[in-house]
Amino acid sequence: MTHTNADLFARGQQVMPGGVNSPVRSFRSVGGTPYFVERAEGPYVWDVEGTRYIDFVQSYGPGILGHAHPAVTDAITAAATKGTSYGAPTLGEVELAERICDRIPGLEMLRLTSSGTEAAMSAIRLARGATGRNTVIKFAGCYHGHTDSLLAAGGSGIANQGLSGCDGVPPGAVADTIVAPFNVVPEIDETVAVVAVEPVAANMGLVAPAPGFLEGLREACDAAGAMLLFDEVITGFRLGYGGATEWYGVQPDVWAFGKVIGGGLPVGCYGASREIMGHISPLGGVYQGGTLSGNPLATAAGLATLDVLDRGAYTELERIAARLADGMTAAFDAAGLPASVPRIGPLVGLFFDEAVPSNFDEVQAIAENGIYPTFFHELLQRGVALAPGPYEILFPGLAHSDEVIDAALEAMREAAVATVG
Repeated sequence: MTHTNADLFARGQQVMPGGVNSPVRSFRSVGGTPYFVERAEGPYVWDVEGTRYIDFVQSYGPGILGHAHPAVTDAITAAATKGTSYGAPTLGEVELAERICDRIPGLEMLRLTSSGTEAAMSAIRLARGATGRNTVIKFAGCYHGHTDSLLAAGGSGIANQGLSGCDGVPPGAVADTIVAPFNVVPEIDETVAVVAVEPVAANMGLVAPAPGFLEGLREACDAAGAMLLFDEVITGFRLGYGGATEWYGVQPDVWAFGKVIGGGLPVGCYGASREIMGHISPLGGVYQGGTLSGNPLATAAGLATLDVLDRGAYTELERIAARLADGMTAAFDAAGLPASVPRIGPLVGLFFDEAVPSNFDEVQAIAENGIYPTFFHELLQRGVALAPGPYEILFPGLAHSDEVIDAALEAMREAAVATVG
């Protein structure tokens, strides 16, 4: 039976809100009909109509090796033949926890979850339990998953849908949440349990921490007795071998990870020092659990992914990202299309304005200029897929060879010219 994207979208809207299982996939912020993926390999995805796209979405980060990498698919296949879920401890989850702790300075213990949202939610609960305080400070434009207390002024999917918060979240759920502007160290007093931050803001495009910002947060938290939480669901094992902690030389009290550590399967984790993690049940009074936490397929995929990601891999990832970012800048300049393409290591952003924003208000003003949807569709017609929203980033990976990058850049040159019109 032959399917079309339009037919599947129509069917999906009958049984799923918006026809999708995550709002940004609905194409609401760019318009049009989403493509439905049938298969993927390396740097490519194919939709159900047989159209191939060079994919810079890569499942919003996990595809750092490219789709269907043999090391990962072999590990998943081998694990699946032994069963898919046990509700009991396994060797794989111990090994994955050891591997993650070995890479992150200061991280001594962790607890696996089934998503980044669960990881961030649990990390907040841990910080509150360990400090005996309630207040959480987060930053406008930083996205920490869809838990109630952290949805205020979130980036990514929240911003893409034109929402500042979320219906169904009672006032009490965010009563102890303070939203501060990114890149400004807020006042932190003795009521604050934790300051949650994306060390690189990658859910509002790509916004770098200003010099001294992360260091200032560390100092302010220390002075107030509050905890600092790095949400590294995106930056963890994407930015570098030791994540943002190694990259910036700033060590938080608590971490949240996801995406790359599962090799494309649903997984997350949160962790801290041995002392702080001693508050987690069954050692302490902070409860968190999950039937599928430490799933054997996910841990196998995560281990296989991290095995490939040695320090040499990150050197190559940065080279690939630099080739892409420099080429994009040249393409936009040649077309006369105002744009900036920030890059932080292997992470690449795109803003259709010559100025590089430093906070969510500036990002939002650029996103609302209407250029991104036009460029997105011009590029999609030329076989290159970006995320369907102006608040996301590009995820070049090891599968994006020079030949693939060059083909993508040629499409971007044409799309930029067409966008200028």
